[in-house]
Amino acid sequence: MKHMLSSIVMASGLMLGSSIVSLAYAADQGAAKPDAVKGEQLYTNGDAARGVLACASCHGAAGNSTIPLNPNLSAMPHEYLVKQLIDFAPKDEKSAPARGGADGAASVMTPFASALTEEDRQNIAYYLAQQPLDPDAAATATNEATMERGQHIWRGGLPDRGVPACAGCHSPNGAGVPGNFPRLSGQHPAYLATQLKLFRSGDRHNNTIMHDIADRMTDADIAAVADYAAGLR
Repeated sequence: MKHMLSSIVMASGLMLGSSIVSLAYAADQGAAKPDAVKGEQLYTNGDAARGVLACASCHGAAGNSTIPLNPNLSAMPHEYLVKQLIDFAPKDEKSAPARGGADGAASVMTPFASALTEEDRQNIAYYLAQQPLDPDAAATATNEATMERGQHIWRGGLPDRGVPACAGCHSPNGAGVPGNFPRLSGQHPAYLATQLKLFRSGDRHNNTIMHDIADRMTDADIAAVADYAAGLR
């Protein structure tokens, strides 16, 4: 019961924090609505004059990546994508980005995200949030040997180590919660595993709760749940 209560409190706190972030973005933008057409243009073609590369070259048409280490971004919550693009860029010359690469190295996304304006981020994210996940491009679970363990962690967590069920925040079918938590269904297992390890090491430090969760997971736990999440629909 104590572990269950702890998991509920943890999930509720994350939901509240994410909701506050979403409200903050909305307040900053006022009544202005992001432009999906401009977002598609920038995502597909980039803007060479400003040094903005086409996102599609790495993340695929309409956000459906076919490269295992590059996440597919279609059907992701708009607010979540905006926050990640902000976190990839340093706040100033003296600060490191909240999302870094392994072993303290800069993320490959840092120079790309740094070239975007706030309007660019809003437009690209708004466009991607409206794109459906392509079933032909989406990843699937492939490791039958770890399927049962992955399902156990996704649905029930690891109570003895204080790891809450992934489904509590990312929804039972992995679709995520719009405005709060990202979609993980159909995401590439290699990418999910890499991000959990970056959370665990602290190289990705834009979500304290995810760091605490990943810190209690072994490599085997991470591999199992990452593979299972990929097969959810």
